[in-house]
Amino acid sequence: MGATASAALLSTELLTPHWLLGQAAAPTDMVAQSRQAAAKTPIKTTQLSDSVFLLQGAGGNMAAQFGDDGVNLVDSSFSTAAPAILEAINTIDKEQAGTLINTHWHFDHTDGNERLNQAGFSIVAHQKTRDRLSSPQTIKAFNLSLPAAPKTAWPALTFDSSLHLWLNDDSIDIVHFEPAHTDTDVYIHFHNANVLHLGDTFFNGIYPFIDESSGGSIGGMIAANEKALSIAENNTKIIPGHGPLGTKADLQSFHDMLSGLRDKVAALKKSGSSEQEVIAAKPTAQWDPIWGKGSMSADLLAGIAYRTI
Repeated sequence: MGATASAALLSTELLTPHWLLGQAAAPTDMVAQSRQAAAKTPIKTTQLSDSVFLLQGAGGNMAAQFGDDGVNLVDSSFSTAAPAILEAINTIDKEQAGTLINTHWHFDHTDGNERLNQAGFSIVAHQKTRDRLSSPQTIKAFNLSLPAAPKTAWPALTFDSSLHLWLNDDSIDIVHFEPAHTDTDVYIHFHNANVLHLGDTFFNGIYPFIDESSGGSIGGMIAANEKALSIAENNTKIIPGHGPLGTKADLQSFHDMLSGLRDKVAALKKSGSSEQEVIAAKPTAQWDPIWGKGSMSADLLAGIAYRTI
């Protein structure tokens, strides 16, 4: 596939989970539509270091690390994107498949697990990601119910707090966040490459979805951002779950927006305002011109903030 792709790939619509786009659609339609979109969306590759590349398609942002130890991939997008992912990887370097690391359990980051496992990737994730993939799950905000994933899509290696890998001449930390976007979130830090993948604890330039049905909260997101900010350097390349490649300054802006929203909603809630009254007060208004360009509803985010404070 190489480093070129349609400019449309960079639109916020394609960089936002497709199951956020049609909240009124039936859940089965969301799944089918997501897979259909992924089958038609090219994979854009961007070189971040000598060994690490950013891969972007219809699902969550991925990373691929290359070297003598094989290709190590972060997240697997949708199942129908697997052929394009493998093509993009082979275009960069025809190394053997290595490890597939899941940043969290959500469908747009793990639906391709089974196909990539069949292609030779061994799946690694937090234990709670395996727990959620191996049992039926519900995302209440979208009335979305998902069956357990096939067993071949489950992580074969799990951990509780952190895991350290030495692969392709790099030192790699995989560390669990306290519940943030979900209760399954991890970050992946490629030390030598100076690349940090934050999964969906960071949405760059668009409002995030916080999955309260999976243990997420706005306070947890802010805490995760603070942890990531303590790790990142000014020149660290930061991969968000959705949106363009980011910098420490971008992550700081995301943190500040969420902190400001939390404080506004908390003050309204403390004063006795109901959830509906808080949403009607438009607490996101000052940030909407910058962050409201994606498909996540500002009102939905305000409601989630109210319920998870």
